[in-house]
Order: sequence, then C-alpha cells, then structure tokens
Amino acid sequence: MTPAAAAAELGAWTPTGADQRALRHALLAFLDARPDDACARSCVPGHLTASALLLDAAGGCTLLTLHPRIGRWVQLGGHCESGDASLRDAALREATEESGITGLTISDEPLRIDVHPITCSLGVPTRHLDVQFLVRAPVGAVERISDESDDLRWWPLDALPPDSDATQLVAAARGSGQRQKSSRL
Repeated sequence: MTPAAAAAELGAWTPTGADQRALRHALLAFLDARPDDACARSCVPGHLTASALLLDAAGGCTLLTLHPRIGRWVQLGGHCESGDASLRDAALREATEESGITGLTISDEPLRIDVHPITCSLGVPTRHLDVQFLVRAPVGAVERISDESDDLRWWPLDALPPDSDATQLVAAARGSGQRQKSSRL
C-alpha cells in the first residue's frame, strides 16, 4: 500500500466527532510529510496500520486476539503490506489471516482512528496510526488460531476484557449505524 492510496482513502472519509476529525487531519499531514514510508513498518516515527472490530453474524460478540507481544486482548489487525490496495483491504486481510475465517464482510469506510504507542517488530518504541474498520463474520463461522496470536476468543460486546481497546471500537460501532453498512468481498 502506498501513502498516496491511504491519503486518498482517508481524504474521502468524513468522520464524526471533533476528535476523529482532528486525528484524520493529523494522519493526512503525516502521510503528506512521509510520502515514501508512512505505511511501512520500518518508519520509526510511526506508521499506518489497519484493524478490525470483528463481530459475529448476530452482532452480539466480537472476536479478540490475545496478542503475544503486548499480552492483552485486542482487535484483529496489523501492518499494511505492499500488496494491499487500501487500508480497507489491509484490515480485511489481517482479520481473515488472524481469525482463520473466510467470507468476512467489511464496512465501506473506517469506523474510527486510534493512535497508540507500541514496540512492534522494529524493537524500538513507535506509534501505530491505526485505521479501524467494522467486519462481520458469516453465520456458522469457526475461528482458527494463527501464528500471530496466543489465543482467540469471542467476547460479548457488554462483557469485554477491562483492558481491551475494543471498548472504544464497540462504542463507535454502536454510535455509527455502520453495523448494517458492510459489503461482501
């Protein structure tokens, strides 16, 4: 994925709320300032990532991963790769790889943006500029743990782990009406 493609995608999105509009503006400025590496994990000041709030078919539970590096339950997602055409594609690829579930559907636009400090594969502190999407699993979906996870577990939306970042994603999904707006890929 190129920073130009990410900028075009974020530029077409109109987030709700002043905080999300400010973060979108900051990400667009970052992409403009780093036209060669803003989406690459090698970009030490920070880099764009894509993640997914993966809901079951009924919309009552979310699949979280016990992340081996940070030791917490988090939404599925990760680094953009050169083969990803968009942030949306990166989020769907990551959700599919990490869940083992095929036939996922993803929202047309981001659900929200989050910026968080992390020490990722670089081995040095950096920031993930995370563009987050809503993803739905098909009826009868069965998850499969990948190499990128210590565990996977479906959590009721009203009983998430206390230290999970998914709490903000669930609140955004409930407030957005996007739970019904997804397209099949």
